Amino acid sequence: MSAKQISVFLENKPGTLKKMTAALSEAKINIRALSVVDTRDFGIVRMLVNDTFNATSVLNEAGFITSLKKVLVYEIHDEAGSLDSVLEKFEDLNINIEYMYAFAGKRGAYMVFRVAKAEEAEAFLRKSGLHSLSDEDMAGV
Repeated sequence: MSAKQISVFLENKPGTLKKMTAALSEAKINIRALSVVDTRDFGIVRMLVNDTFNATSVLNEAGFITSLKKVLVYEIHDEAGSLDSVLEKFEDLNINIEYMYAFAGKRGAYMVFRVAKAEEAEAFLRKSGLHSLSDEDMAGV
């Protein structure tokens, strides 16, 4: 069960990120996880939200360029070595991680992984004992 991540391309200038969050706020969209990466001229915001369809519509109407990607989300125990043991399963299955970021929830920490062929990778990882969260699952984290 993969989750849907929205990527938003922003001009790298003051107030652009605030304009994006204001549009989501007005639409009552909750941002669950967020990563911002910048370059000289633009930034890329990657986020998980409570309503992907409406968030994408709102952002497009506000003039932002968006794209959707499937990502894998896993709960990570709050103890030394937890991330390493998860990454070991990726390595054992020869799954390359394109990027990752984390967010905190009510029950602990969660890692978001972008990999090629998300459905195939998720199936292999499930067989090794990892169970990814769907968009619906994250409502309770």
